Amino acid sequence: MDTKIGAVNVYNATSNDMGCLPHNRVVSTIQNSAVLSTSIFNSADATLGRHLARRLVQVGVIDVFSVPGDFNLTLLDHLLAEPGLNLIGCCNELNAGYAADGYARSRGVGACVVTFTVGGLSVLNAIAGAYSENLPLICIVGGPNSNDYGTNRILHHTVGLPDFSQELRCFQTVTCYQAVVNNLEDAHELIDTAISTSLKESKPVYISISCNLPGIPHPTFSREPVPFSLPPKLSNQMGLEAAVEAAAEFLNKAVKPVMVAGPKLRVAKASEAFVELADACGYALAVMPSAKGLVPEHHPHFLGTYWGVVSTPFCAEIVESADAYLFAGLTVMVTAQDVSTMLRCEQRSIIFLINNGGYTIEVEIHDGPYNVIKNWDYTGLVDAIHNGEGKCWTAKVRCEEELIEAIETTTGAKKNCLCFIEVIVHKDDTSKELLEWGTRVAAANSRPPNPQ
Repeated sequence: MDTKIGAVNVYNATSNDMGCLPHNRVVSTIQNSAVLSTSIFNSADATLGRHLARRLVQVGVIDVFSVPGDFNLTLLDHLLAEPGLNLIGCCNELNAGYAADGYARSRGVGACVVTFTVGGLSVLNAIAGAYSENLPLICIVGGPNSNDYGTNRILHHTVGLPDFSQELRCFQTVTCYQAVVNNLEDAHELIDTAISTSLKESKPVYISISCNLPGIPHPTFSREPVPFSLPPKLSNQMGLEAAVEAAAEFLNKAVKPVMVAGPKLRVAKASEAFVELADACGYALAVMPSAKGLVPEHHPHFLGTYWGVVSTPFCAEIVESADAYLFAGLTVMVTAQDVSTMLRCEQRSIIFLINNGGYTIEVEIHDGPYNVIKNWDYTGLVDAIHNGEGKCWTAKVRCEEELIEAIETTTGAKKNCLCFIEVIVHKDDTSKELLEWGTRVAAANSRPPNPQ
């Protein structure tokens, strides 16, 4: 049996469907967020831009993170016109991509909109991160005018060649589907295929839309878009039984087994089954940074975050559902601009900045002067960004007593503010586990070449 969500069919999974457990996070997001405009569509509504906007709302996207550029301005107008969609302007494309990354972790799917080449190449690193961690992320790029394709012209904001495919070729390696929309006849099919593929594969997709097309009406962009389906991923029963048997044998041999949650749990929608297994067997739990939020940290057997693999940008958590965020000083140097976006959007989060003066992880692998960064007055920076507009409170703490007092303030008198606490720590203040990890990585990196 299938469940119809707006114009999207999402199949109810059986217990044997790998990746489609009964509490499907993406399905739940769609059910709670599929709010379409109830007005009767006239020809101005039956446009490519409005069709894309309605599709985003249908799959659960309420907030789209964007940076304007001359190739995407008309498209942004049509996204703004969709009642169920909120356009959040970011300070740069990389931050927009990381915000969409965090949004996808929190809500099941995210989206960002940038301009051609100069914007697309800037957002690429965030898209690559989402690809590595199996996040459904819809990256939309405002492309050149459809008449410019094949004319041998050199356009601004490109790499100076008449071939416009450089950006596409870059995205082909870090997205599971690419749609270049430069005519209206197949735009509907390309957009729907891209969005459905992102949800099915739990990977980013790339959609380029020529800048002259978003506002043109076309018969295919009617009030009732053609439905598409999200079929379940079915397991090979014999393979599943063999995998369960091998895993059980491995766990039964362990003296003190710890189950470490990774990002693949998100793809398989298996976080609840993971916790249920740990509960049934009495195993301890840990989580990789890239899987934070998939396992409840208040679980009685939760050990903490396992930093053996570090790949998730801290700044991806800018829009996660948690009330407090943990940043490193280095990370704020990359993402500080969008503290202004958080203030403009009246976020009431608590940001802890751990200031240890440099790249401590790299120090434990191989130290050198390149691991030291220029120390900023981070609280002063946030005060300057705040500029007296909105509600913001900052503090700089150097000891446990000051930290306790600051936390009490953020949860009391300043609970309606965006609170920024800079915690000053010694550059060598780290765990023995990180010291051991750094030694192992250094040894692995310094292995001599094999004999030829």
